[in-house]
Amino acid sequence: MNQYVLYFPETDKSSLALVGGKGANLGELCHIPGINVPTGFCITTQAYTDFVNRSEEFSRLLEDLQTIDAESLETIKAVGQRIRTYLENLDIPSSIRQEIIKAWQKAGSQYAYAVRSSATAEDLPGASFAGQQDTYLNIKGESELLFHVRKCWASLFTDRAIAYRAKNGFDHRKVLLSVVVQQMVFPEVSGIMFTADPVTGNRKMISIDAAFGLGEALVSGLVNADLYKVRAERIVKRQVAVKKLAIYPLSDGGTEEREIPSRQQSEQALADENILELARVGRRIEEHFGRPQDIEWGYADGRIYIVQSRPITTLYPLPESPDAASGVYISFGHVQMMTDPIKPLGMSIWEKTMATVDSQYSLVPAGGRLYFDITDTLASWLGRKTAPALYSKSDVLLSSAIAEVIRRRDFIATLKPRKRAAGTKSYMRRSMGTMAGGMYEMLFKEKLEAPDVTAISNQIISELRSELSRRSGRDRLDLLANHFGKVFMVFMDTIGKPVFAAWLASLLIGWLARHWLSGPSPLDELTKSVPGNVSTEMGLELGDLADVIRPYPAALEYMKGADDATFLDGLERVEGGAVIRPAFAAFLVKYGMRCPGEIDITRLRWREKPTQLVPSIISHIQSTEPGGHRLRFAQGRAEAEQAAQTLLLRLKQKLGGSFKARLMGKLVRTYRQFIGLREYPKYLMVSLLDEYKRAIMEEAARLVEQGTVDQAEDVFYLTLEELTAAVATGRADRDKIAALKEKYAEYEKLKPPRVLTSEGEAIFGSYAPRDLPAGALAGTPVSSGVVEGRARVVTKLEEADLEKGDILVAPFTDPGWTPLFVSASGLVTEIGGLMTHGAVVAREYGIPAVVGVENATKLIKDGQRIRVNGTEGYVEIL
Repeated sequence: MNQYVLYFPETDKSSLALVGGKGANLGELCHIPGINVPTGFCITTQAYTDFVNRSEEFSRLLEDLQTIDAESLETIKAVGQRIRTYLENLDIPSSIRQEIIKAWQKAGSQYAYAVRSSATAEDLPGASFAGQQDTYLNIKGESELLFHVRKCWASLFTDRAIAYRAKNGFDHRKVLLSVVVQQMVFPEVSGIMFTADPVTGNRKMISIDAAFGLGEALVSGLVNADLYKVRAERIVKRQVAVKKLAIYPLSDGGTEEREIPSRQQSEQALADENILELARVGRRIEEHFGRPQDIEWGYADGRIYIVQSRPITTLYPLPESPDAASGVYISFGHVQMMTDPIKPLGMSIWEKTMATVDSQYSLVPAGGRLYFDITDTLASWLGRKTAPALYSKSDVLLSSAIAEVIRRRDFIATLKPRKRAAGTKSYMRRSMGTMAGGMYEMLFKEKLEAPDVTAISNQIISELRSELSRRSGRDRLDLLANHFGKVFMVFMDTIGKPVFAAWLASLLIGWLARHWLSGPSPLDELTKSVPGNVSTEMGLELGDLADVIRPYPAALEYMKGADDATFLDGLERVEGGAVIRPAFAAFLVKYGMRCPGEIDITRLRWREKPTQLVPSIISHIQSTEPGGHRLRFAQGRAEAEQAAQTLLLRLKQKLGGSFKARLMGKLVRTYRQFIGLREYPKYLMVSLLDEYKRAIMEEAARLVEQGTVDQAEDVFYLTLEELTAAVATGRADRDKIAALKEKYAEYEKLKPPRVLTSEGEAIFGSYAPRDLPAGALAGTPVSSGVVEGRARVVTKLEEADLEKGDILVAPFTDPGWTPLFVSASGLVTEIGGLMTHGAVVAREYGIPAVVGVENATKLIKDGQRIRVNGTEGYVEIL
């Protein structure tokens, strides 16, 4: 095989290292029957390597790139210019030059050619590198060809290419360049075709952009293009643009812009029959590559030519459902307030859990996240009527996204109920029983008594520990596979009635207050400092711990740089350590299972990484006087009691006031007595996950000792079934673990949609138009009041630095974020609803809060002064 030149038919996907992504894809296209690909050849990466390695100067220049930051634009510009100048003036070795000329002559020296770069990290499923290197069109003659080949090699170091690689972690030395030399086709019409809608992600919709002349005008954004959409062999949209300019070839080489005659500017560029023919070609190409494609095409002399195809890298992955039927899936992460990807072990444990719980919803993975299958719900008339309202309390934009799907009547008509296990009916019966019991509890039971959830959960944990201590190996892991669903549903049966009673009471309080008093809901005031909320209690106890640490600055300084493995022991060597160590240890015994993103079992818990708590402790000391958190809680309780008395007094003055006040009084007592319990299921859930993790890590340590895995954390990239097999056999697929680590890094870059359909459509939800101040960011009001202050944008809890008066801006908050609420004067999150963690805790602390503000952590910059209107639901950047 020639080391410097390969013709297109000689290449395929196995040639990636030699001809790059573009060249490999062109080779694959040549192997698809009926696809017209203009002839050409690839100058291999071996030619590039032999070209650049002729002197040590290039190696020194590459070294300068390795430490460049992606944001250092001036440095990138200077170093990139030096490298490009060096390569453009470097002679091509005669052996390489001769092979290029020989291939050019064989392909047809009389023709014009396009000279394109093809990097080894280009046009791949995980990174497109689109537009990072240069393309040269209508190149004629030997000297021009060689000149532009060298220009292509140099374009590996354009400013945009250097910055892209630096930002995405690609080693500059490992990305090599092939050059594609392809015979020019001079089309009457050309454009780009996506075999899935690039905006919505719908895999059933083909989207075609078309313009007159060469496609370069369209790619470069020089002209508007026609837009055609094709679904199921039918053109469902034609959007004809006014096309004033086009790019055409010059007779002696190169290209020029020309103005299109006015009578032609508004004509449809491509006829309907050609649109449908092009769509069929696109589907054949997609079928060959096995995934949606971004295709460059041209129409000339009655034929469709394909000049490039690459995977569409921006689509969110489809749900991994074994059922091929139509389906609708909602984000588990948006419901649970944690949208980061979950590692395979964490995902498999949740899938097992949902399989053992008598739930009507199953979980399916997509893009490193989990999604609830709600197809059954939306397949029924009643489900479609109730689903948006049901999820509005979790996340208003999720409710909006579900409503948007329901409006797609053609798609909804394709939904059929799934075949469910027999447990679904028993789940529904239990749910109905819980609701009925909750209503009785709220309306008729005179003495309200909350169940002793602490004693119940302690018993569950104690029994689990005892059982795990008697088992080991596969027997222990088999227990974990079936444990959660059994004990958790028993616990939910215990507290389900009072929690439902509190939820129903909250709805009635708001509704009755509006109808009887014509005023806003008093819930914000009534929610302050409710008893029995384990997350609030955790925040108060962290405040107590901060007050223990406060008098000892040397201990606090030690904590800032402490090692997690020796954190507690190291306290004994600093002033105050004898007092602080037992207090910190006691806090970790009670709450050490918690952490941000705690629904993922693989996350580091506070007991494993206690330094995560240090920023919260520092923020508390900076923003709160000694004992201030307890005083604030007591003040909140007094304000809630006063609000309740005022509410009842106003009702007594109304017609039928005695009855109204008595009913409202019962609702208020029910709400305040039981609403705190809503945080306890998650507390137990996280406690169980932590016990599972302890057992799993013990088994993982044995696998490390046996040499089965390199480090204990490698088991996070195995499913529970794979881990059980590894423990039983002493074997694990190391290559698969390495590949999944890379995949997880890719998943971290994805933004998960709130709703996915089986067609791949990603729906994020939106707010209905509202009258907001100019430039305001819309959200959902969940805790009333208006506050101004400095924005503290926090994406990782351990990096938090809040001072008194600061407003917390975060992607989401779960109970692991509670310690920051003591210091914050307001809250803004990207996800959430009226009854989610952040909303409830904000109301308890009496701080204004707006949730569901899309891209808040990007649109609001850390340190900016902002105004949060928790009454109307918007944020202003001041």
